[in-house]
Amino acid sequence: MNGGPERRGWLPCYLSGAGFAVCMAGTTLPTPLYSLYQDKLGFSELTVTVVYAVYAFGVIGVLLLTGNASDAVGRRPVLLWGLGCAAASAVCFLCATALGWLFAGRLLSGLSAGLFTGAATAYVMELAPLKSSRASFVATAANMGGLGCGPLLAGILAQYAPWPLHLPFVVHLALVAASAALLLGLKETVGERRPLSTVRPQRPGLPPGVRAVFRPAALASFVGFALFGVFTSVSPAFLSQFLDVENHAVSGLIVALAFFASVAGQSAVGRIGERRSLPLGCAGLLGGLALLAAALWWQLLPLIVLSALLGGAGQGLTFRAALSQVAAASPADGRAAVISTLFVVAYAGISLPVIGVGILSGHIGLQDAGLVFIACMAVLVVCAGIYLLRRPATTRP
Repeated sequence: MNGGPERRGWLPCYLSGAGFAVCMAGTTLPTPLYSLYQDKLGFSELTVTVVYAVYAFGVIGVLLLTGNASDAVGRRPVLLWGLGCAAASAVCFLCATALGWLFAGRLLSGLSAGLFTGAATAYVMELAPLKSSRASFVATAANMGGLGCGPLLAGILAQYAPWPLHLPFVVHLALVAASAALLLGLKETVGERRPLSTVRPQRPGLPPGVRAVFRPAALASFVGFALFGVFTSVSPAFLSQFLDVENHAVSGLIVALAFFASVAGQSAVGRIGERRSLPLGCAGLLGGLALLAAALWWQLLPLIVLSALLGGAGQGLTFRAALSQVAAASPADGRAAVISTLFVVAYAGISLPVIGVGILSGHIGLQDAGLVFIACMAVLVVCAGIYLLRRPATTRP
């Protein structure tokens, strides 16, 4: 009897999540296309990783400068700015006749993600008709699901449709326009809005009551995003160079599997429980790293697929549990700022290892560079797991 009204009550939450997914899809859209850009523009593997990492620096910069902007001016204006940056990024890739266009496109993509991550996560949760774990799942699933749809969409279009370096971005522009129309039809959730002039750059900082929750959550998030950073930067080039996988759809699918497995891991948090999900997720991350190292060493495609599935599931467990606990412990008027700080830590994890892989690959080769950084991440995962087992996260300050 109540199924219809209940679904309608959740509809704004789902629609805002769809817009969130569209924005995040744009950030990973170029992933399976970098080999085509290398052939067209003639740059090295180090340049690929630097172009990839420029995105993360854009995200971190926005989160530090305006991570609390939506708490002041409202969620919808910030999200509309984010969609504008996403559209500008797609235009840069459409015009990419030189390396500078790629850097500009990735930077704008990072700005869009930085504007979206904290604001959209808070917005999705606030549009839910009641406080429940489903709201946090919609937010994190939109984030990771969107990241997975980007390489899958671009890979399929690049492989089986004309204009491989143009059509994916034309499609994304259309999706961005549709998302903006949806967003304009949703209500604003910030009641007392302040002018933009009141927004100040923020240093990473937390209310005292959030810190006990934030420390283990941030540590687990850093590790999970570090695995994704290494995986998404190494696997497409490795598939091409060592396994002769030239099919862009296959390359995009394998990267997408990691993000889709993350969504599956997130869906399991409600059954497993947040306290157990963090250390259990670290175990999944460790297994994913071990499988990726084995795949690099023995050059086996099935191991890369298994690494994507297990590592992605582990990341999903840690990410949703971390986000839920941090959001629950945050004051309402500072929730977006605290969530943005969590994402600063996460995107530091996704950027630094990528640059390290690129630098090392020029000296010892892509395979050995990947193994070195996998070893470093494995040490970090073990430390995080031990810390979480001894001092489990709690939503109580």
